[in-house]
Amino acid sequence: MLQELVRVPSVNPTGDPGTAEVGEKGCAGLVAGWLESFGARVELKEVLPDRPNVVGCFPSDRPGKPKLFLCPHVDTVSVRGMTIEPFAAEQRDGRIYGRGATDTKGTMAAMLRALWELREELPRLQHEIWFAGLMGEEAGNEGAAALAADHPDADFALVGEPTGCDIVYKTKGVVWLRVTTRGRAAHNATPERGENAVYKMADVIRHLRDELPRAFAALADPVLGPPTANLGTLHGGSKINIVPDLCVAEVDVRVVPAQDRAGLVDFLAGHLRRACPDVAVDFIRGNPPLDTAPEHPCVRALQAAGGRLVGAPWFCDGSLLQSGGIPAVAAGPGDIAQAHTADEWLAVEDLRAGVEFYKRFLSSV
Repeated sequence: MLQELVRVPSVNPTGDPGTAEVGEKGCAGLVAGWLESFGARVELKEVLPDRPNVVGCFPSDRPGKPKLFLCPHVDTVSVRGMTIEPFAAEQRDGRIYGRGATDTKGTMAAMLRALWELREELPRLQHEIWFAGLMGEEAGNEGAAALAADHPDADFALVGEPTGCDIVYKTKGVVWLRVTTRGRAAHNATPERGENAVYKMADVIRHLRDELPRAFAALADPVLGPPTANLGTLHGGSKINIVPDLCVAEVDVRVVPAQDRAGLVDFLAGHLRRACPDVAVDFIRGNPPLDTAPEHPCVRALQAAGGRLVGAPWFCDGSLLQSGGIPAVAAGPGDIAQAHTADEWLAVEDLRAGVEFYKRFLSSV
């Protein structure tokens, strides 16, 4: 199953996908066929053009049960720069290689196999079992937002991510910011007549690197540690012989659950103005942190299935589901260190361990 999933490209088209074969439609159709053969009622729910969620509901022996969703994502990151054939799904040395093998077609295959093996038991479980293969996780999280809007009555979501089958119940969120400094252009023969926006940004960057971490340290989460900020892009100047009048940086801030995200722009601008009084800070986009109560019965069931409670510095669809009212955690086979790599792979023994982990969990709920 994993090899078949990897062989159907489902690269997120945002940015530079590295291939003309983009979008989730083909892979979602493959999954839909499997779910129907397992006995589920299936819908391909288009979120963006030719980019659907695949949602399946398994039979239940009585109405009114709480709804439990299994939610891996169908899309993958770009294949640009890969050192292996991204869609060959070669199996060698106890590993399956290819884009998405770890993130997250491995968790998807393990979930689907567990559902197939338990297909006769699913109707009698205490929860109504749903599967949702989500589009768009690698950029935008539109699939998770759509699922939360369509199913506000869902009671729990288990997001498929490569966690070594640990239970990620708390993650940092992300806020992307645009930082701008402005100057005055002049001929480089007389730079004193201008005002160099890049020099001003250099002062801002030093403050971002050296001073902001001290302020963030006071906001540290006991599980996740402090918020962090990293400058990701920097653009300034138009020509080598002109004093630059504009410099723009993009900053990725990883926020913790207790942090005031609504006030983050003002908080950061106030700090950076110590280095440059007229710096501008603008919001680009953000995703909330994940912070699900470890006492939730489904979390307890995952612990009983063998998972450990952990936090993670990354964010996933779980944060969008939780913000939409669905308690969520992430857990699945594989190592996050293998995600997005040039030779992405998943160990077959980890894949099989994931199947057993999901079966133990499902059998207990």
